Amino acid sequence: MAFEVVKAQIFGNSNVGVYIFANDRLALAPPGLTPREVELIQSALKVDVIMTTMLGTRLAGVLVAGNNNGILLPSGVSDKELQAIKGAVGDLNVAVLPSKNNAVGNLIVANDKGAVAYVGLEEEALKVASDVLGVEVVKRSVGGIITVGATVAVNNVGGLVYPDITDDELKDLEDIFKVPLRTGTINFGVSFVRTGLVVNSKGAIVGYDTTGPELVRIQTVFSGPGSS
Repeated sequence: MAFEVVKAQIFGNSNVGVYIFANDRLALAPPGLTPREVELIQSALKVDVIMTTMLGTRLAGVLVAGNNNGILLPSGVSDKELQAIKGAVGDLNVAVLPSKNNAVGNLIVANDKGAVAYVGLEEEALKVASDVLGVEVVKRSVGGIITVGATVAVNNVGGLVYPDITDDELKDLEDIFKVPLRTGTINFGVSFVRTGLVVNSKGAIVGYDTTGPELVRIQTVFSGPGSS
């Protein structure tokens, strides 16, 4: 099945990555989407869509992190939100990250081979993250940016990374995620690539302002050699 990259807006906004979390099994998306928007998410990522708020907001992409092994939710998640997710994910690990920082999607970025976390993440939270995600979690910044989850988008084939990093940093990240990475931008030059991109191994949704050259790079990075 071809890897497809689809341009979209959510609530009229090209920062699609702040609203949606996805792995290969599901997507968490905010209430209030039109049926057409829900269908687009399902079709592009080939997953079931769970409609839920997170901390009472629409910002699941900022507040949730995870991979195909598990999902990490922010402290303060309501019982209703937690049960809505647990009731829909089957045997997927779900845990609340014991951290004073709620923007879990900005704190941690992972695929099924490795993860990177905010340098100030508490040790207890680091252990929980590793247990839930089933991978080693390495604390570091990316290009001097501590909100690592906004700077990297990665699946099990490849990844797109904040452009202002050194070759050594890129190599270090490739060693962690165990996939090839390329630097790039989204939404006509935005460096924080995850804000305008939602990706799993089946497809990607990018902000509507993403340019043709940016689209080509995204398609190439995440679909792998020989895919179209």
